[in-house]
Amino acid sequence: MAILALGINHTSAPVALRERVAFAPERTPQALRDLRALPGVDAAAILSTCNRTELYVDHAPGADRDAFDWLQRFHGLRATELEAASYRYQDAQAVRHVFRVATGLDSLVVGEPQILGQLKRAYRLAQDARTLSGPLEQLLQRSFAVAKTVRTETRLGASAVSLAYAAVRLAGQVFDELPKRQALLVGAGETIELVARHLHGAGVRRLLVVNRTLERAQALADRVGGQAARLSELNPLLADCDILVAAAGGNDPVVRSEAVRRAFAGRRRRPLFAVDLGVPRNIESGVGALDDVYLYTVDDLRNVVEEGLRGRREAAVQAESMVSLHVEEFMTWWRERSSTNAIVAMRGRAEKARDQVLERALRRIRHGESPEQTLAFLAHTLTNRLLHRPTVGLRSAAALGDEEFVELASRLLALEVVEKR
Repeated sequence: MAILALGINHTSAPVALRERVAFAPERTPQALRDLRALPGVDAAAILSTCNRTELYVDHAPGADRDAFDWLQRFHGLRATELEAASYRYQDAQAVRHVFRVATGLDSLVVGEPQILGQLKRAYRLAQDARTLSGPLEQLLQRSFAVAKTVRTETRLGASAVSLAYAAVRLAGQVFDELPKRQALLVGAGETIELVARHLHGAGVRRLLVVNRTLERAQALADRVGGQAARLSELNPLLADCDILVAAAGGNDPVVRSEAVRRAFAGRRRRPLFAVDLGVPRNIESGVGALDDVYLYTVDDLRNVVEEGLRGRREAAVQAESMVSLHVEEFMTWWRERSSTNAIVAMRGRAEKARDQVLERALRRIRHGESPEQTLAFLAHTLTNRLLHRPTVGLRSAAALGDEEFVELASRLLALEVVEKR
């Protein structure tokens, strides 16, 4: 059997094609069963995200092309368009690829942690669909351990590499205990949603989303476990927030200096961490001049992000070396596993021969034969039984001039061959 990783990602295919190749969650279980049902396929898993769709398959020789054809048919694609945008890795290369995906080394943003959770979901889906077993199941399990080791022993995921993530990391430097803080998010677009998810991941549970359209604010608040309000209600809400992030669009600031000054009247020098992710600005520059306010703009955060990218690039070099070691460990395990069936069969045959000869020896004792004679019979007969087939095989190979087979058998049996003169 062999392991195949087949798919497309953000580097090989445009978003229009990635959308067509993506697997909807409700269709994935049946897709897994269909893929597993292909001739020669022993196990299968499917990873499908906004940036990649990949099939992981444990298959017999030749079934890799069947998996490609199945993927093409499932999504109604032309073979040429999928062929040009796809990649396929076999065995050690496939193992390396899965490990790099799990650690975030193959991600659009190097080191991002979301892909590990997505890979774990793919693993659970395959388990639930009963399409996962053997080396492929072991590979995915080990990929989780490799990702944990890389993140523990390198700084691959330690640096901020997005504006939203940088904002939350800075908030953590201003406040000792983020879970005790209240965040006020102005806007309801993708940027604010990403900030909300990072804050939620950092333990902040008091999230208030403010937007011009209440319905959009409520939809986002529901997704992150927060509350919603209209933009017209913003000013009174400033009095209770610790973290203020604005990305509301528009040409004029929505957070005014005077409104923040009034809100501060009863705060008793409680600091406010404010981030303006809007272009043009959503927060008046004068807010940053107020006492106890820490105001950061897009330009401030870009410096943090660039520094973070440099840090991750350096950590990625170390992470790649660690992945290489884990690939070799897995391949060693896999090669050893391939000998298991042969070892089991060999031991089974030897034990059967032992039991048969032992039974004959016991009968001879019961019929009065001396222990010395019985032991001699046992040793001679068992030796002949165990060596008969290897002897026949070696003689046949020698008669055919197969010196390579004879040499391999000598090494396998650890024989010291003495050449006859």
